[in-house]
Amino acid sequence: MRKSLMRITLRQLQVFNEVCDLRSYSRAAQEMSLTQPAVSLQIRQLEDVVGQPLFEYVGKKLYLTEAAEALQRASRDIFGRLESFDMQLADMQGALQGQLKLAVESSAKYFVPHLFAAFKRQHPEVNLNLTVVNRAQVIRRLSDNRDDLIIMSMVPQDMGLDFLPFLNNPLVALAPPEHPLCRRKQLKLRELESETLLLREQGSGTRQACEEFFKEKRVHFSQTLEVASQEAQKECVIAGLGIALMTRHAASLELRTGVLQELPVDELPIYRSWCVVKSKLRRQSPVSMAFLTFIREQRQQISVLAERFANPSALPPATVPSPESR
Repeated sequence: MRKSLMRITLRQLQVFNEVCDLRSYSRAAQEMSLTQPAVSLQIRQLEDVVGQPLFEYVGKKLYLTEAAEALQRASRDIFGRLESFDMQLADMQGALQGQLKLAVESSAKYFVPHLFAAFKRQHPEVNLNLTVVNRAQVIRRLSDNRDDLIIMSMVPQDMGLDFLPFLNNPLVALAPPEHPLCRRKQLKLRELESETLLLREQGSGTRQACEEFFKEKRVHFSQTLEVASQEAQKECVIAGLGIALMTRHAASLELRTGVLQELPVDELPIYRSWCVVKSKLRRQSPVSMAFLTFIREQRQQISVLAERFANPSALPPATVPSPESR
């Protein structure tokens, strides 16, 4: 190893990582309570040690050079090992402490906080760093080895991953309660083809699951609208702009309050499993190993937690929110 690399400090790597994540010197300075010249100085010092530029501007956008991408991978490994070491020290003292870096597909974001809360009751010194992304972003984060664990469905088979399915993720058809189809007791999927279908954005796992299912069933929707989030998707359905296929967990409150209704389609739900996923190459911290053990051993507790999302009618009625409060 070149001796010059020994001059790199952890503080420089912290600043560097912040600039990488935010793609901005000024935003990194603001986030770290530094001045922009101080951030620029740290980056210049790193570039002197590395011997190559780390960032370049194309137009007004900041891009990482090849050297920066390599340094980013190395720095993440360094900080990951230090964090794991800190957790091991805590474990030696008889208490599980540290942070779980968890990324989840957006369809899981409603359930995962409840799952982590159950885990935290057993390990109160553990904190959560939760990132919510779509499927395409999950794949990129797996490639970059950015998280301890991932919760997703439809796990890619070509990335060297270990995964544990732990919960069904039912996709159902939703409509506003005044929709004529809500008066039907039974529907065929083909009867929905004349409706406007509200689709998630490209890269969404829910969209991919739906498109694969429609292809299998030879069903075609000629009228579609694309919306970029589940919240927007639900609001569009409530507003009468169309129907949507989305996870029942995501719409549990709306189903419970009656502002949305599940259509009785014979071929639905589409069942996909949520899986907790980890890279075979990533060294697991004591916290992430404990979380995996919790999911593996507490299936009954997880099923009870999921019941409130999977069967909203079993819960006591909630107050219907006014349009102003939604």
